Amino acid sequence: MKKLSYLSVIALLAFTFQSCNSNSKNSNDSADSLNQTMDTTMNGDTTADMAADQDDTEFAGKAAVGGMAEVEFGKIALSKSTNAEVKAFADMMVKDHGKANEELKTIAASKSITLPTSLDEEHTKKMNDLNKLTGRDFDKEYVDAMVDGHKKTLDLMEKEAKDGKDAELRAFASKTAPIVKAHLDQIQKINDSMK
Repeated sequence: MKKLSYLSVIALLAFTFQSCNSNSKNSNDSADSLNQTMDTTMNGDTTADMAADQDDTEFAGKAAVGGMAEVEFGKIALSKSTNAEVKAFADMMVKDHGKANEELKTIAASKSITLPTSLDEEHTKKMNDLNKLTGRDFDKEYVDAMVDGHKKTLDLMEKEAKDGKDAELRAFASKTAPIVKAHLDQIQKINDSMK
């Protein structure tokens, strides 16, 4: 029976990956759907070391999208900004969030959590908006996005660090929250200096 359960999950994974396309909404929906299906198809014996709580799974998905957005927006800022402080911050975003993203991927894989592979609609729209801007308009919009994004990410990390059921995801959030807080403090200083 265990073999049948594993085979059905593998078949479902293969089907899901085949049916995914580059549309960001479908990518996120597929990850959510796959996580939900795995939660309901695997029995208690097979999920003891693999499956994560629904709230922990949602945290991982939101953290993955937020982390991808920080890296992508940072890359845009590195190519478009003319402000040295903004460029330095963007470089830090690419490095720090890139590292956190890889760590989260490793944890998620060990829990059989399928993370989104592209940005959601909100972040895609913001990326498109940033790509249309130049000069001071770009810098202001990027900095505003970083302040807002880091406030949301800090709330997300602090909630998981406090309430998360999965020890590894809780530890990841606890370790990441102070880094996000330092980013928020720095981007708020940059924001204040631009006024």
